[in-house]
Amino acid sequence: MSLNERGYEIAEGLVRRASALAAVCHDRAGVRVLDCGVGAAGGNEVGLGMARVALGGAGSVTLLPAAEASAEAAWPGCPLPTVRVTSDQAVAACLAAQYAGWKVSTDGYFAMASGPMRAAIGTEDLFDELGLRERPPVAVGLLEAARLPPDAVCHSLATAAGVPPDKLLLLVARTASPAGTLQVAARSLETAIHKLHDLGFDLGLIRGGSGSAPLPPVAADDLTAIGLTNDAILYGGSVVLEVENADTEVAEFGPAAVSRASPAFGAPFRAIFEAAGRDFYAIDPALFAPARIEFVDVATGKRHVFGGVEPAIVAASFAAAAR
Repeated sequence: MSLNERGYEIAEGLVRRASALAAVCHDRAGVRVLDCGVGAAGGNEVGLGMARVALGGAGSVTLLPAAEASAEAAWPGCPLPTVRVTSDQAVAACLAAQYAGWKVSTDGYFAMASGPMRAAIGTEDLFDELGLRERPPVAVGLLEAARLPPDAVCHSLATAAGVPPDKLLLLVARTASPAGTLQVAARSLETAIHKLHDLGFDLGLIRGGSGSAPLPPVAADDLTAIGLTNDAILYGGSVVLEVENADTEVAEFGPAAVSRASPAFGAPFRAIFEAAGRDFYAIDPALFAPARIEFVDVATGKRHVFGGVEPAIVAASFAAAAR
């Protein structure tokens, strides 16, 4: 099955359980739009569903309570619930599906788009390298947005994905919602793989991986939520990648694959974002990486660790948002 077909199947299950998940399904020009956290209350359970859909069903996502998260070697004694992601098809799941690779910006509507529908639309240069474009019979995607998409946007997305409107399913949540916060925190593994791709690491060496990040409190507004979710990964995110015969590549790219490679490292992300005029593209790109990355060579058993989590920065960020 394609990423879109597997993700669509998971999303269909969410639609069937919408009421129990505090989500609401709408029809927009024939496209089903599941409100997971815009007008609907949503919650962690539908957020986990969104994260699984984003991976195209090619990974697992779990929410570990603090008692279990505290056993993590990367953050012993972690007092926070943690979002854990694992995949044995990590490159496809993360870069062909989960990565928020483009913006929907039309007719006054703005959203960050992710999920398997990216592989169906396939306009990003990334797909020229990955070779993972799809022509599926159905398509499914996520929109991180403050409002639900209008009819024209939904229709254009179905057209771009090459499916009839009734075969496109969109899951929507704002960042400052329980589901929106969780599905962003579930991007630790994707952040690491995307960073390695930017650095020129041979993605063919990756056999699988897992990642974790603390779950931030739900913020009162989207700007604060953007700061919290980024801090969760930049300062609390830990990733383990299984690679094969990659000692040379790991030594070359490992030091630059963690967030401390950036001179901006250490400041709360919201402060960095404000200083950049709220322009992601004006921020040092070296910052967008997990706090810690560990490479495990499945052929030799060697382990290489770079960076480390920063509990004090995460705690200060989360505490400030709670005040």
